[in-house]
Amino acid sequence: MKQDDGGDLDGLVRQRIRALRVAKGWSLEELAARARMGSSTLSRIETGGRRLALDQLVTLARALDTSLDQLVETATDDIISNPTHEAAYGLMRWPVKADPGLTVVRQRMVDPPPENLARMRAHPGREWLVVLSGTAVLLLGDRRLRVETNQAAEFPTMLPHAIGAEGGPCEILGIFDRDARRGHQQGDG
Repeated sequence: MKQDDGGDLDGLVRQRIRALRVAKGWSLEELAARARMGSSTLSRIETGGRRLALDQLVTLARALDTSLDQLVETATDDIISNPTHEAAYGLMRWPVKADPGLTVVRQRMVDPPPENLARMRAHPGREWLVVLSGTAVLLLGDRRLRVETNQAAEFPTMLPHAIGAEGGPCEILGIFDRDARRGHQQGDG
């Protein structure tokens, strides 16, 4: 008897298992071997001919290099998010819903980095940024790095750092982990 695979979680999980398998270019036999189950069992799981068992889902998630949480997560209605604006610093911030520890920041810079190196900051965390337009200058420890349009930089924020524009305005998009975000919220933006 075929299990109900309508728009419910059961059907969604079955679709994800098959989609992940196909995306990896694996046959039923390949995934079944990796999950240490029979290919006919896997076929019935994908098509709804067999009940989904938690132990099999855990095994399949591992074999597909994903987590059980990702395999069974339900669709959310809040796909689109709007930024919060911090006009004083020329910032827009977006939280990353899938990882509340991350924040995406878009910032337009017009000033060069500080000449007074005492204004460089160091704090726990990591930052990743890409220059969307213009040229940015990243001061990182005793290094001065030019980051041009479409180039990215990633660094641990325990290194003293500062960023600014060179030769006119620049716009950057940055991703901050929780610690880096806190370090910047305690400072000036």
